[in-house]
Amino acid sequence: MSAVTLAQLVAIMPLARARAETFLVPLNAAMVEFGITTLTRQASFLSQVGHESAQLRYVRELGSGQAYEGRADLGNSQRGDGVRFRGRGLLQVTGRANYAACGKALDLDLLAQPELLEQSINACRSAGWFWQTRGLNALADAGDQERVTRRINGGVNGMAERLALYREARKVLV
Repeated sequence: MSAVTLAQLVAIMPLARARAETFLVPLNAAMVEFGITTLTRQASFLSQVGHESAQLRYVRELGSGQAYEGRADLGNSQRGDGVRFRGRGLLQVTGRANYAACGKALDLDLLAQPELLEQSINACRSAGWFWQTRGLNALADAGDQERVTRRINGGVNGMAERLALYREARKVLV
């Protein structure tokens, strides 16, 4: 696996230009740590990260998180959990249960400090953790971008942009 260069990252995500340098080293480290080590995996991962973070511009969900209030499927069992544990990181880890699991895996107290996922290194590592724990390397290897998207998003929201980013990444990472 070759590390992604700054020029490649900006070519894939031109709107990330102002933040690309901040994320370059942590992104490459997270890809190594979580086995995102082939061109196909990298292209898939970066396309999904590109869509979910609006090309590295957001590491916290723009919505308030109120919509997640009381969602048992996310482990939001306490009043305020929806807002407190709204999507953060480059793939938008969401909900008390996911924050707890991610924090345990990354050795971070995310239940006490959910905002740690807004730091570039943790935003990247949480994305890698999410990717690995959802079996997304296998789906990327199979070229199944729709199933990758469904596992990340629950549906196919933003599919056209995700596919456009994927095609660009495939061209750039050659």
